[in-house]
Amino acid sequence: MADETKKATKPAPAPKKQDDDVVGKVYDSHLMRRLIKYLSPYKLQAGLSCAAILIKSVSDVSGPFFVAVAVDTYFAPTGAHTWLGRHLSADPSTGITQLGALYLGALMLTFALEFLQTYMMQWTGQKIMFDLRSQIFRHIQTMHIAFFDRNPVGRLVTRVTSDVDALNEMFTSGVLAIFEDVFALTFIIVIMMKMSWPMAILTLSVIPGILYATKRFRDHVRNSYRRQRAATAKINSSTQEYVSGMSIVQLFNREKRAFDDFSAVNHENKLAWTDAIFAYALYYPVVELLSSIAIALVIWRGGIAILHTASFHWLSPHVYLLPNGDGGHISFLGNTVTIGILVAFIQYAQRFFRPIQDLSDKFNILQSAMAAAERIFKLLDTPAEIVSPASPKMGDGSGSIEFRNVWFTYQRLTEEQLSVLQQSCHPERSETQSKDLLVAGVTSTARPVLTNTLPAALQDVEWILRGVSFTIHPDETAAIVGHTGAGKTTITALMMRFYDVQAGAVFVDGVDVRDQDLIALRRRFGVVLQDPFLFSGTIAQNIRLGTETITDQEVENAADQVNVADFIRTLPGTFSEPVLERGSTLSTGQKQLISFARALAHRPGILILDEATSSVDTDTELRVRSALERMITGRTSVLIAHRLSTVQSADTILVMHKGQLREQGTHQQLLAERGLYYKLYQLQYKDQELAITA
Repeated sequence: MADETKKATKPAPAPKKQDDDVVGKVYDSHLMRRLIKYLSPYKLQAGLSCAAILIKSVSDVSGPFFVAVAVDTYFAPTGAHTWLGRHLSADPSTGITQLGALYLGALMLTFALEFLQTYMMQWTGQKIMFDLRSQIFRHIQTMHIAFFDRNPVGRLVTRVTSDVDALNEMFTSGVLAIFEDVFALTFIIVIMMKMSWPMAILTLSVIPGILYATKRFRDHVRNSYRRQRAATAKINSSTQEYVSGMSIVQLFNREKRAFDDFSAVNHENKLAWTDAIFAYALYYPVVELLSSIAIALVIWRGGIAILHTASFHWLSPHVYLLPNGDGGHISFLGNTVTIGILVAFIQYAQRFFRPIQDLSDKFNILQSAMAAAERIFKLLDTPAEIVSPASPKMGDGSGSIEFRNVWFTYQRLTEEQLSVLQQSCHPERSETQSKDLLVAGVTSTARPVLTNTLPAALQDVEWILRGVSFTIHPDETAAIVGHTGAGKTTITALMMRFYDVQAGAVFVDGVDVRDQDLIALRRRFGVVLQDPFLFSGTIAQNIRLGTETITDQEVENAADQVNVADFIRTLPGTFSEPVLERGSTLSTGQKQLISFARALAHRPGILILDEATSSVDTDTELRVRSALERMITGRTSVLIAHRLSTVQSADTILVMHKGQLREQGTHQQLLAERGLYYKLYQLQYKDQELAITA
């Protein structure tokens, strides 16, 4: 049973900005350095991809150059030959064939390099995703239960799924694609400047306009992206909540209200995407328009230059002699513009603006990845507050449990509060002090603790346990009873060190739980909760729960002992019968009995039953009771129950009230004292005649 105390008394955390809405920087050097470390095991693949990108960029920009050589050498010869033209055949047909073969070779090389780069980086990306998800899940497993109280499950699932996907997209389509675009732009600019720097400057003249449009586009899309993330998170949360509670929705005829709520968050998501679509629809035509203007300028000025060079006498690719009126020549230094160069410039201009458009998308990918990395590393940097000690101690295996003046709250205490608590509530308090701190109404069978004379620093703390002290001897059956919110389930959670006490100590097998190895400590316990949890798989797998040392025969024996084997054998698959998520095809009682079998199959030294029979019918409860007699034999058992009929045979009963141990004794002793236990018993059996031994 989930402890009602936790829900009722644990303060709500202060509202804070959800990190799911954080968009993040476009580039964060610190985060990038951490991300690059995940590439270290795959340096060879990453290096091959980078080399492929570099060579592919050169291969990509070679096509227009081949066209320019073909035009100027064979179609409209200028008399000048480039370094490539001098190695081609003088025969036009042969030379054109050679250039065509070179162009085809460049295309085939581009294809091969594209395949190599794509395969290598996708393979590397999947490896990094595998490593990162494994690290996140392993880290989540080390976190203590209080961490999950503060962090919703949906947020943690998002870290393992969509946030890791964002990083994968950065590795496979973001960073390397940016490098590819930068390389391509660099090579194109260098070639254009080499061919004709005035024409290159003319081509680049529209860049300021494109940069302005890109900035406006990125700002708009950045805001839309933030809204999309927020709306998607709301859709996921709303869908999960209403689907999980569909029976309640239908029972109270809330289908229309649920649909209206979902439609509202769905509308937010649609608006966010619509704004982004509008930005894309406007941005790309603007870039196309500006690039077309650049091409038009190139054709205009390049065409005029070609026409004017008809009156020039060619001497070299860049120098002309202009005839003067005296029959001499005037030297004119400038860039030659040929038909081939003009054709190449048109093609380069078309290719130049394509990477610029892609870069805007890549920036969004990079920005998304930086935000995802920030959230992931924030999770990974969260230290596990409860860990095994460096030199763990081994218990004696007796099964004894002892609480020594335990104080506990789910609130986070300051260093000052912890210091005051340690001084005020020391476990070695003298007997005289304890007598001075008695609370009225506490019987002598319990160990009382003062609550009304706490220092001012501790007065506002909502204590779940207040100075609780008791001992459960080996092979003894102890029952914990009390009103809702009395701290019963918290006691069992502290035994297994799901939380650490703020003061006092908890001993299991004679050793403080803080000095024991967590795995070894929790292996000592077998737990059956009020709300049984089954995993997807088979019935046998749910009983074995991954412990391969438990044989099939032991699984069946455990099921026989808890009186559930007969039911399992009636199923088509018997112990191999599939179990759907959370055991949805089984009744609550059947799931409860399977949980009993699971606990028994692991042969625990200490058995904890937390309201384990509250969800079963009378017939099943009778079967469970007979099974309990066998389960508690030979081991220490702790029973938590509201129904006192299930605890009457316990060796000792602990009566909790408002976080304090108020009474302790056997069933008959507590009835005779006519205290809290007597009142609880009267409430449950007021219609029956009570026979109380004085």
